[in-house]
Amino acid sequence: MRTTTHYETLLDRHPQNPILTAADWPYPAHTVFNPGAVKLEDGTTLLLCRVEDRRGHSHLCAARSANGIDGWVIDGEPTFSPDPGRHPEELWGVEDPRITYVEELGKYAVAYTAFSRGGPGVALALTEDFRHFERCGLVMQPDDKDAALLPRRIGGHFALLHRPVADSGAHVWISFSPDLRNWGGHKLVLPARRGSWWDANRVGLSPPLIETPRGWLMLYHGVRNTAAGCLYRLGAALLDLEAPEQCLVRSDSWIFGPEAVYEREGDVGYVAFPCGYTVGDDGDAINLYYGAADTCIALATGRISRLLEWLDRNGTTQSMSQAVSPP
Repeated sequence: MRTTTHYETLLDRHPQNPILTAADWPYPAHTVFNPGAVKLEDGTTLLLCRVEDRRGHSHLCAARSANGIDGWVIDGEPTFSPDPGRHPEELWGVEDPRITYVEELGKYAVAYTAFSRGGPGVALALTEDFRHFERCGLVMQPDDKDAALLPRRIGGHFALLHRPVADSGAHVWISFSPDLRNWGGHKLVLPARRGSWWDANRVGLSPPLIETPRGWLMLYHGVRNTAAGCLYRLGAALLDLEAPEQCLVRSDSWIFGPEAVYEREGDVGYVAFPCGYTVGDDGDAINLYYGAADTCIALATGRISRLLEWLDRNGTTQSMSQAVSPP
């Protein structure tokens, strides 16, 4: 007799998945994926989608929806295109945006990957309307990506989560700035594990951090190298509110991974990669938008309170003595 093991489901796939594909685009596109997300003042959900053309270069394009599920109105041309003439770091495209509203500035900060001859680096741009953008330029040099700005200053400084690559692996770091241009105070936040773990060797921030009374909830991706290729899955951690370089709790197991056909089959199979979310009016319900197999955009729903409660039961308390150190 076969026994079925059931695991707790924290994020539910929307039945209309995938909610956006290249076929929905008003101009030629090879794939659309990895969107940043924000809910605008009028309640509209805006996705800033990565759009890849047939050269393999990416730009960003906005899609807007009243309910965040369907009825998308997509910009008729690229919303944010590479500008290699003035910004050579964008020579081979702009990718994977994460959006944070910074109340102090009255603007949205878009952290994105700028791809140049030197490799992928972290760049920032500011906007009030997602039609006009002020570029801050490259703020973290290659090889670095998976970045998002915190919505408020920490200790008087802006704070940026990002993922540089080093000989020891790829780990999540935090850096601080007085003005969004000059960065320092770099600190390791979440190292990749070693060995056979689901998040061994390479981890990275997924969507921007979620501020809760208990700490910053971080959804992060772990990459496991297998004989069939890389496997991208999602885990959770909780960072201290006023000292976000301190990881309080970290999940030992992953909470969401590629299972549906549209997540397993595509340009890059077995990838579920969130870059954005919106929170409901109750402050708890969450819409998580993710790229599936680097080919299309999908939606998963859940609750922040449930994620925190699960982390209490299934996470490992972190301390300087317990933290997983990079090799």
